[in-house]
Amino acid sequence: MELDHVTRAHPGGIVALRDVSLRVPRGQFLAVTGSSGSGKSTLLQCAAGLDVPTSGRVRLAGTDLTGLGETARTRLRRDRVGFVFQAYNLLPALTVADNITLPLRLAGRAPDVERVRRLVDRVGLGDRLGHHPAELSGGQQQRAAIVRALVTDPAVVFADEPTGALDPRTGAAVLDLLRDLVTELGQTVVMVTHDPAAASRAHRTLVVEDGRITDDRTTDDEGN
Repeated sequence: MELDHVTRAHPGGIVALRDVSLRVPRGQFLAVTGSSGSGKSTLLQCAAGLDVPTSGRVRLAGTDLTGLGETARTRLRRDRVGFVFQAYNLLPALTVADNITLPLRLAGRAPDVERVRRLVDRVGLGDRLGHHPAELSGGQQQRAAIVRALVTDPAVVFADEPTGALDPRTGAAVLDLLRDLVTELGQTVVMVTHDPAAASRAHRTLVVEDGRITDDRTTDDEGN
């Protein structure tokens, strides 16, 4: 994932991102942190193709998003991007199994049964596939959401405050899981968080303030 001199200005003259350049190599767990209104969520939205920069270029999985129409961006997000949200966004009427495989069905793709089984077993939900979200704990729901994000074998997983609705112990377990998946699968993860403790679990942390990257530090050697 690459951002090249990206600026995002909103109507009324509010500039959410100011000339941001960033490269995230494959297999890195990147945390983006900053105060409320700093621009960190706008950075994620532009990087994921959910928002269009006012100027600059975004490249995702080798594709230049500049100039792509909404249909093409939607297709790219469906095929090459996974999302994990604070609120889980599981459909209550569907079982865990159906929630997990929903992105594939929407794309008209058959599930890779072995891949799904490996992911489900890895996150400890093998005996919960027939349950509905309301029958799961918050941590279990977030783990199901993580598998759903991974099931399409995305180039990048974007996680927006993935532990915000969890207690500290459960949140730490989810962060450990995300980091292990990066290590074991070579998955690229970009996580937005306001929590410095959560950010410390990543290989690399960016601090965003007033729409600019004010700090870019490596947590350990794995992020190099």
